[in-house]
Amino acid sequence: MKVAVCSYGAGNVRSVLAAFGRVGADARATSRPADVAAADLAVLPGVGSAASAMAGLGERGLDDALRDRVASGGPTLGICLGLQLALEKSEEDGGVAGLGILPGRAVRIAEGRVPRIGWAQVEPSGEAFYFAHSYAAETPAATASSEGIVAIAEAGSFIGVQFHPEKSGAAGARMLERCLSRV
Repeated sequence: MKVAVCSYGAGNVRSVLAAFGRVGADARATSRPADVAAADLAVLPGVGSAASAMAGLGERGLDDALRDRVASGGPTLGICLGLQLALEKSEEDGGVAGLGILPGRAVRIAEGRVPRIGWAQVEPSGEAFYFAHSYAAETPAATASSEGIVAIAEAGSFIGVQFHPEKSGAAGARMLERCLSRV
């Protein structure tokens, strides 16, 4: 199973590669659109800000590669900022256009702790995952939530998670295995 982890200057690439390695996948970092197109699973990891991340994707042609991949049914996973970038837009950095893979937008968390860092349960599964974010998705594509915030959103061949499966121990490993089993 070949996994292409997008390397665009704003992702937590090393920890994502290690997590996929622990579940037996052949994961490689790439900034080449052709690698994203050819992989069994493409991963859009994310740590950082929306504007710099979208700029990094655009400079490398990964923005169009990801849109094309999802449009053609290629399995794709977005992690944390990767979920937010998949939306139509983000309020972060004064407003940024997203990839438009998922309907909706990323908005600054208005209540509770900000940034939202730590372990929290995801419903309906009841499993706990590690979160670290200040923005959250508002999307009709939501399939799971955590403390009233979108935790998972899906559309077609794309699944986005607000939490960090690579930092979520056994529950995170099971999530990555589920993504690989969909391929």
